[in-house]
Amino acid sequence: MGISDIVSRVTGDKPIVLELDMARGVLTARPTNPLQAIQLINSPSLSALREHLRVAADDDRVVGLIVHAAASGTALAHVEEIAGLVEEFGTRKKTMAWAESFGELMQGLGSYHLATAAQEIWLQPTGMLCVEGIELSMTLLKGLLDKVGVEPQFGQRHEYKTAANTYAADHVTEPQREMTTRLGQSIVDSIVSDIARRRRLTTVQVWEAVNAAPIDPERALELGLIDHIGYRDQAYSTVLQDWGVDTEALLFAHRYSNKAELARKFRPRQPKVAVVQLRGAIVTGRGGSSLGGGQQAGADVVDEQLRAAGRDDDVKAVVLTIDSPGGSAVASDFIRRSVLRLREAGKPVVAHMETVAASGGYYAAMPCNEIVAQASTLTGSIGVLGGKMVTADLYDRLGLIRETVAIGAAAGTFSSAHGFTDSDWERLNRFLDRVYRDFTTFAAHDRDMPLEDLERVARGRVWTGADALGRGLIDHIGGRNLAVERACVLAGLPARRAKLTHIGDPGFVALLKPATSSESTAGGANLPGVESTLVSLAARLGISTTGVLTMPWRISLG
Repeated sequence: MGISDIVSRVTGDKPIVLELDMARGVLTARPTNPLQAIQLINSPSLSALREHLRVAADDDRVVGLIVHAAASGTALAHVEEIAGLVEEFGTRKKTMAWAESFGELMQGLGSYHLATAAQEIWLQPTGMLCVEGIELSMTLLKGLLDKVGVEPQFGQRHEYKTAANTYAADHVTEPQREMTTRLGQSIVDSIVSDIARRRRLTTVQVWEAVNAAPIDPERALELGLIDHIGYRDQAYSTVLQDWGVDTEALLFAHRYSNKAELARKFRPRQPKVAVVQLRGAIVTGRGGSSLGGGQQAGADVVDEQLRAAGRDDDVKAVVLTIDSPGGSAVASDFIRRSVLRLREAGKPVVAHMETVAASGGYYAAMPCNEIVAQASTLTGSIGVLGGKMVTADLYDRLGLIRETVAIGAAAGTFSSAHGFTDSDWERLNRFLDRVYRDFTTFAAHDRDMPLEDLERVARGRVWTGADALGRGLIDHIGGRNLAVERACVLAGLPARRAKLTHIGDPGFVALLKPATSSESTAGGANLPGVESTLVSLAARLGISTTGVLTMPWRISLG
């Protein structure tokens, strides 16, 4: 299909059946450098799906949506959001999901969760339903570090702030096990509840399926977990015939557009809702990224973008999208101050949490007027840790000689050449106590909770979005569209009239232009470098390199 065919399809009057192919993956964040932009130019984006499925539901040309519910490695919170979009679309249009298999012996719960958002499900005859739940693993490195002569020395506030256990503990502590078990239970409970509601089953029936997995197609059909058994060609031919269209009607959902919607986008002087993104480890300065991951959210950049939204008279509200495990306490507080200034200027701010907004990520979210998260979002982790790796024994084993000269009583506190002295521990604990006190005090103020109530859900504990909702840490379960709706309500805007504008998204050419002052959002390009690649590698090993407000792990589901 050429460009002219696509233009004709999206602007003509012929019937359209939208397709969402999860096997192609979904781009969940905008590229942060020009090389990524080129590499991902043909990838469907979650941003496009949010907009296009909402608009297409009101388009008389659009007949329905077909979802290829393939395993894609997409994070569970994003799968939840996409499922919500499909389910909402299905209240006005026809929907069908198909899959070759929901996993092969394992990791099919995420793709099946998405499929249940459709009105009917097809499964290949040789496929299977692998909805066996999830497993959370915790790797402890102390034994390895002992062998190579590295001694971890860390302090933490408090017992649930377990990131340092990765290096310093030789067993999983009871608070760590309790927290991890509850996270896993909450995630699966939410998925089971969704599946039961969508498939008109009881949660007991769905749990029986989870515990009996893998399930063959015939048994899945008997249990009401799927609707049809057939290959892709059979599913497509049957559904398209039932819908009264042929394959000429097929169009990828991210390629869809609507003439009226295009005209609305280019209408001048519309009230706008600005979207500012905070992705990756929170650091002071401008941050960076690499092609291998390791993205950093520079506090200076986020602050510039929030100030830009404040200066724009057409921007009436802001959605702050957060996908961050935390990082620097100073940088997180800097961003918090920027959010509060926007609110003081009369512009409501709604936090939209994606896969994780914990520790420093929660610090940035808590001053917002409202917080929206998915049920599986990891959040909270209101706590702090700090310390160092002592490598003196390692140097001895390698036959290396290291001499240090420290000018000042505290100059060598964080030197890896020796362990903490009593006075060093006193300094570190004083620092940790102050950061924790600030964090909890600000959180209690921002969330309008008594400090003693906040303390009960703090102490470094990570919560799922589902559990955080019941504890007053967030306000709504949902995705970006709900966050935009709430921002419009708070700003007194009709949601359908507001135009979304992405601050800090100047386009490919503008990425390469230099900034003219500290008030500019230009010059945003961050090319990959050696340091950010090493940060990415450390992150994959579970080693924090980003500051005292961090979370120990991420959870994903195939």
